Amino acid sequence: MTNVFAFDAKQFDTAQFESVFFAPARAFAALSIDVTEKLVNAQLDATKAYADTGLTQLRSLVEVKDAAGLKSYLEGQQAVAKGLTERLKGDAGKAVALQQEFVQESQKLTEGSVKQAQEGLQQATATKAVKETAPKAK
Repeated sequence: MTNVFAFDAKQFDTAQFESVFFAPARAFAALSIDVTEKLVNAQLDATKAYADTGLTQLRSLVEVKDAAGLKSYLEGQQAVAKGLTERLKGDAGKAVALQQEFVQESQKLTEGSVKQAQEGLQQATATKAVKETAPKAK
């Protein structure tokens, strides 16, 4: 009975180890870093926009001097709220799109790694079978 889990370290070269393990891990890490960078930048942009809106509103409130000014300020709050709602919706859409991109790219990397591993396993199995049958042929 042949031990399927027998591993001959002498047959395993570093290039194969690199291609099967390290290259996919590096590709996934690079993808993770890229998506994280995009998310952080989107969050920074959103934070700046929300802070600018808040500061603008505070400046407008400080300039209120009478009832007419207060009425005008309060009426403007509806437009500000609508703008913030739209901005929030857009920011959420960006985050969802980035997450979907990450999932799709991760799946591609995984599929490629699995395919490569299967091909390597088939090659190794074929090589082992040839080596095992060669001495028997003598």
